Amino acid sequence: MKRPFVIFYALIIYTLTELIWWGYMLIRLQPDRTGMILGEGSMFIGIIVVGAVLFHKSLNKERLLVEQKKNFLLSVTHELKSPLAAIKLYLETIQKRSLTKEQVTDFVGKCLLDVDRLNDMVENMLLAAKIENQSYSFPKQQFDLSILVDGIVNRLQINKCDLTQQLINAEIESKVEVTGDKFALTAVVTNLLENAIKYSSPCDTVEVKLYTKAGKIHLEVADHGIGIADEEKSRIFDRFYRVGSEETRNTKGTGLGLYIVKHVLDKHQAIINVRDNRPAGSVFEVIFG
Repeated sequence: MKRPFVIFYALIIYTLTELIWWGYMLIRLQPDRTGMILGEGSMFIGIIVVGAVLFHKSLNKERLLVEQKKNFLLSVTHELKSPLAAIKLYLETIQKRSLTKEQVTDFVGKCLLDVDRLNDMVENMLLAAKIENQSYSFPKQQFDLSILVDGIVNRLQINKCDLTQQLINAEIESKVEVTGDKFALTAVVTNLLENAIKYSSPCDTVEVKLYTKAGKIHLEVADHGIGIADEEKSRIFDRFYRVGSEETRNTKGTGLGLYIVKHVLDKHQAIINVRDNRPAGSVFEVIFG
């Protein structure tokens, strides 16, 4: 993308140089019209400069989008290969070794978790594509949000450090009813929880709260991870955007999760707020009106 910028700036410099030169020549030939020549010349220069700035921004935006798409493809490739390799390893172990029933059950359970991970990623990409081309209608129905959140928490729950410590601590008010697209809202809750887990350190807990207050439904997902810098908070819902730089980032992801979250919530007239957690981490709060 550097070559178009070089050509573009060379043309701008050439154009401005020619314009100034011809203005100088006109003033020498017709000194009595100096004011008019300077005024019109300034107008032309202003138009060229404004156009150059806008064109530069457009080129830069396109360059960033190309880089984000490239990083997205690399991330997706990695995200697909990791669970597939794990599933293959577990199945080969079951096939080639004599294992106890408990061991087989454990390996099959881990395979199913990886299948769920692949399924979540595929659904994210399909939903993001439908949102982008505006082909998804968001069919709405009334359902129990408490059951949905509790099911996702149980599915993503992991005992990471010992048998007594749970990664996700949930406080879910019972029978919280909401009218919305159950499939899309499942993606919202899943993405918020997976993001919180992904950006947390090992053995850190994630807090999930679902409750009603003043006639509104609140969903909070809080982590104690790396947090989000203030200058990045306005960009985290952009498509393909991921926190940090490509050189320093070591977490998995495609950059579609929060993009989906924001667009789905917009379709449900819900808002999402992001604030710093204390002493570290982030809190995502969703409010359904």
